[in-house]
Amino acid sequence: MKTKVFIDGSEGTTGLRINERFQKRDDIELLHISPELRKDPAERKRLIHESDITFLCLPDEAARESVALAENENAVIIDTSTAHRTEEGWAYGFPELSDAHKTAIKQGKRIAVPGCYATGFIALVYPLIAGGILPKDYPVSSFAISGYSGAGKKTIAAYESADRPKELSSGREYALTQQHKHLKEMQKITGLARAPLFSPIIDDYYSGMVVTVQLYADMLAKKETPETLLQYYADYYKNKPFIKVSAADDETAASGFLAGNSLSGWDGLKIYATGNEERIVVSSQFDNLGKGASGAAIQCMNLILGCDESKGLDL
Repeated sequence: MKTKVFIDGSEGTTGLRINERFQKRDDIELLHISPELRKDPAERKRLIHESDITFLCLPDEAARESVALAENENAVIIDTSTAHRTEEGWAYGFPELSDAHKTAIKQGKRIAVPGCYATGFIALVYPLIAGGILPKDYPVSSFAISGYSGAGKKTIAAYESADRPKELSSGREYALTQQHKHLKEMQKITGLARAPLFSPIIDDYYSGMVVTVQLYADMLAKKETPETLLQYYADYYKNKPFIKVSAADDETAASGFLAGNSLSGWDGLKIYATGNEERIVVSSQFDNLGKGASGAAIQCMNLILGCDESKGLDL
């Protein structure tokens, strides 16, 4: 029997990408909403209750409205918005972090898919805190670069416009007030005592991102080098097919450059540790539309269905 799936918000970037991925699967029956009814509460409620799994690909407030419509306690909701990522009763959709995270996803009815920047940051910081390497009160700072596809339809249209302003041909730093919407989950999920300093940059390419955290070696709880951290990450993420850890002599890192778009189209995430014995830089490289959004959402669904985690995904 096919799993009935409803995508609430199927016209957004993430919704369109999830729908596209399902076209090659014969175990999914997509429930479609008429375009003129896509904001109608009664019709959305009907489809949520008719489905086995509903994906929410909506702005935060609309996602909360959809959850309120789901009165059937057996309805599984996978929310890709920011709305529920730190809410009680919601599983955080990053199964590689721990067995507890994976179990919560498999058994949960409410799953919140991580934010793209948060995915890259948490993949780096959570294991270091869990292993007692990074103190919880460490003053963490992070910067990141991303393609424009994660910024929504208006921004995508602006970047792809023939008469766009010259500023769009350059990387642009934003979230200058240190109020980026992913900060809350970045702090809570990792257990940091304070929110990190975070400076994201949007650049002139479609998809892919690099998230970086810089560390002073003498401020860590134990002596570490880039090489020892690579080994630690490799051990931590052992047998986790969505997480790849670079080797110490990785050709990409050895080139001196980490490009934001190198892993565009791939649904995994790659970790690097560079620097020297005094200052270490750890970085994650992945597709903001893959492990950072629709790919992660489908991975969570696969876990719930009990099939291979990577089914329908590109690893």
